[in-house]
This record gives sequence, C-alpha cells and structure tokens, in this order.
Amino acid sequence: MTQVHPSRRSRLAVIGSAGVLALAGSVVAALPAGAAGGNGCENRNNDTVAKLTECVTVDGVTEHLEALQGIADDNGGTRVSGSPGYDASVDYVAEQLEGAGYTVTRQPFEFPFFEQTSPSVFSRVSPDPLTFVEGTDYAVATYSGTGDVTGVVQAVDVVIPPSPAANGNTSGCEDADFATFTAGNIALLQRGTCTFGEKVANAVEAGAAGVVLFNEGQPGREDLLSPTLGAPIEGAVPVVGVSHQAGVDLQGDTVRLAVTTVSELRDTENVIAELPGRTTDNVVMAGAHLDSVAAGPGINDNGSGSAAILEVAQDVAETKPQNTIRFAWWGAEEYGLLGSNHYVSQLDEQQVADIGLYLNFDMVGSPNFARFIYDGDQSAFTAPVVVPEGSDQIEYVFEDYYEQRQLPYEATEFSGRSDYQAFILAGIPSGGLFTGAEGIKTPEQAADYGGTAGTAYDPNYHQAGDTIGNVDRDALDQNSDAIAYAVLTLAYDTARVNGVTGQPVPGGTFEGDPDARQYRQPSGMEVGGGGLSPDHGHDHDHGHGGDAV
Repeated sequence: MTQVHPSRRSRLAVIGSAGVLALAGSVVAALPAGAAGGNGCENRNNDTVAKLTECVTVDGVTEHLEALQGIADDNGGTRVSGSPGYDASVDYVAEQLEGAGYTVTRQPFEFPFFEQTSPSVFSRVSPDPLTFVEGTDYAVATYSGTGDVTGVVQAVDVVIPPSPAANGNTSGCEDADFATFTAGNIALLQRGTCTFGEKVANAVEAGAAGVVLFNEGQPGREDLLSPTLGAPIEGAVPVVGVSHQAGVDLQGDTVRLAVTTVSELRDTENVIAELPGRTTDNVVMAGAHLDSVAAGPGINDNGSGSAAILEVAQDVAETKPQNTIRFAWWGAEEYGLLGSNHYVSQLDEQQVADIGLYLNFDMVGSPNFARFIYDGDQSAFTAPVVVPEGSDQIEYVFEDYYEQRQLPYEATEFSGRSDYQAFILAGIPSGGLFTGAEGIKTPEQAADYGGTAGTAYDPNYHQAGDTIGNVDRDALDQNSDAIAYAVLTLAYDTARVNGVTGQPVPGGTFEGDPDARQYRQPSGMEVGGGGLSPDHGHDHDHGHGGDAV
C-alpha cells in the first residue's frame, strides 16, 4: 500500500556541450515505428542498442497486449493464476518464445488460490445502522472464509492509543488474549507483532464468528487495512480489514458481515527462457509477473511488463551476448510474490551466485504515468531490507537511458511489494522500472510527465477496467526501449554492477561513441550539467496481497 515519505527526487538532465553526458545530437537513434518490421528483426543479430531499439516497437508490444486481452475475454475477463485465463497466458508466452528459438521451461508450483465470488456486506446493525462501502470503508481479507454472520464486535487485547513503536502490540497473537472472549462474537484484532493469519486462526479457535482487523494507529499505520491471511485457514470465518479509527469506533457495536469466497490450493506455473552467452556464471535476468488479479484482465498490471520483455526476448534472440540472458514470467505474484519466491527458493547456492543481477518490470504503461526507477542507491528512500551492492549502478543504467532521451524520471522505493524482493533477499543486485499504480500524481509530476494531477497513476489498478485501453502508448514505447537498452548493455558487461568485466556493447551505449561506457555518480549530484528538480515528496508503492503483519 502507498506510504508517504519526505524525500522525493525527480531529475531531468540538462544536456549541454560539456561533461560526461555531452551528447549534442548523439541521442540513441530509433527509426519510425513500423520501420523495423520489414527488416526481419527476429531473424537478425540485433547486437547494438540502435538495432535492438529499432526493432522493439510499441506496435510489437501492443500485439502481445492484444493477445492477452483476447485471452482474458475468452476466460471470464481475468488472467488470475490458477484460472484458465492464466494457463492460456502461459501457453501464449511459451509459444512465442519457442517460435523465436528459445527452449522454454515451465516451472509448476502449488499455491493458495483465493477469489471473492460475490459482493460482500459489512454493516452496523446497532446502534445507528450504517452500511459500509467495500474498498472505501473496508476490504475483504485475502483468504477470508465464507459466511453471513451478525454479532457484537469484541476487542481482543487492543492498545488504544497505540504503542509508540510500530508493530508494538500483540492483539490476538496468543491464546491467552481470548481468555474472556465470548464465542459467537466478532473479534476485533489490532495489527501488530504476529501475522494476520495467526491472529485469525487464534480467533477461530476461540469461537469467533467473524474477524475485523484494524490498523495499528501509528503514523503510516492509520489508513484502510487490506490484509492477507497468507493461506486458507481451516474453519475460516469472514474477515475484513478497516482503518485504525474505524476499529476504534466499532468496539461494542453489533455488525453484520457477509462474505462469499473460494479459498483453496491450486497449481500454476512460471515461464523461464534463456539466451546462452559466452559465460554461464554471470546471468542477467529480466522478469515480469504474468498474472492479473481476479477482478480484471490485468493489461497494464502486468501485461505491460510481460509484453515488453517478451518483445525484447524475441528481438534479441539472434544475438550472441557475453553474459547469458534469462527471461522470466512469474505466476501468482498477486497472491504475494509467490512465483518469484518459489523460483529463488529452488536455486542452490551456486545457482544464486551465478545470477549477476535481476531487472524487474511491473507496470510500465500506466495511463497517467510517471517514470519511476527503483532506488538502488537509496538517495530518496531507505529500503526496509538491505539492498545488495551494485543495485545503485542498475538504477544509473536506467538514468543513463532516460537522460539520453531527455526524459524526466524519479526514484521509487524498494518496498518489498514486487518480484525483485526474492532476489534482493538472496543478495542479488536488482533494479527496474515502474509507472505507478494507485498513488496520486502531484502537480509537479503532471508538469514533468503530462497527465492529470490529483488522479491515480492507474485509475483502473486491480479493477475490471485494466484493459487494452488502460495503457499509455508513449510510456510503453519509451520503457520498452529502456528495457531493451538495459538488457543488452548489461548482457555485454556488468562491471559497473558486480565488477565482472565483459566487453562494451557493439556500437557503444551512445550512437557515434562506440567506446562510451558511462558511470553515473550517486543520485543527487550534478552530472554533466544536469541537476535536480524540486522535491516531490511522495512514494509510489505497488502493493500486492496486502500487509502480512
């Protein structure tokens, strides 16, 4: 979920006649859209930035998005993992890769599936009857049970006002918390210490007919809570999340809670394909989650990232890079990053060491977009986990590209809410691009990128409206080329990331300068006459599956 941070930076290099970015007419060239098609892009060696970005076109990426939209249309409007729509999406990606000459690995795994099958009801019966609005006043917890219950809301070991320390109370974490709980009541449990799944399991054991989970109350833990229980719970009851104030206000009220869900174990798959390089122990990985949420077709989230790396994979297939390039399409990301976590968990120590870096592309065509780069040097945000050394240089690779194109950009937090997380936790340098989800565009960003201030970057985020019409072609075009640029240049040389020297990409990173290999200074410092624009002061987190604790 989106949180607010005080240090937000946005940069647009002022490209002049001096300094390391004195490009003056040497911006990477790209032919008009459609020109590449007649050149047989998928059958030639696109071993230069100019050739590859010529071939990776917005029309090509859009063809894949149209295919994913058609799959959703044929399968109930969704491509959620564990559904026929996702299975058909896997088939499509695998067929496209095999047609380009790749050997495709389909990695199966079991995951806990969840779907809300009808609108829920949450209302106060007494005193002062009031019907609450789903998505505004409350959220159904992922893996909530099914039921229609009415009961008194009974607080269980809550702390109001909250402990000064975030995650500072143990409401519902211990059996003893329920010593005076009345079976048949609806348990009110406060966020903190243990997982929501543990809290709810304890409440079920104590005879609760339903559960209301409310946010803890410290700064940053006050808003509407969208919790996940982590997996189906035996004997599960209806469970919803609310804001801190709503939880405070509901104590002692009689409420009705009606939820209908499917919550069970299902099978799904990751898709993996790689282009062999001259070396096998310094793999450059690029990944995107392929699944949508149950509510819609997921064409921006995350058909856009999936289609972009598929287009790059097809057009780079005849290249003979220094480093092996591995592409991945993850399943069950929307259930808590399950596909990428499963993949990394199956690697042995040497296989982890062989991955030189990971690039993540989750939503790269948002309709009210901003250009976000994951903050590898943590100049704007402090990540909640240790970010591996070298991630800063991945950030600078994308900065290089945007600055070549004279496009503004800014940092976004490594918040742990997308598929880079498993790789970061394994010590693998990581980075990538993002164009925004439910966060609100600021006036400063509207001036930088266009679009509408005061509106979400993607107003259809996680909704049925995330269709083929929910993608900005300019953002998709620019970011697809940025992905191609990063994948190709790092496939030839990762010295700036992990000290493993390869060879310069043929033709150089900048047209007309075949020996150019730029090394960015830390963000926030002037580079080649560039500078910082005013602080924007906002985080643009991409949340999946809700908070665990």
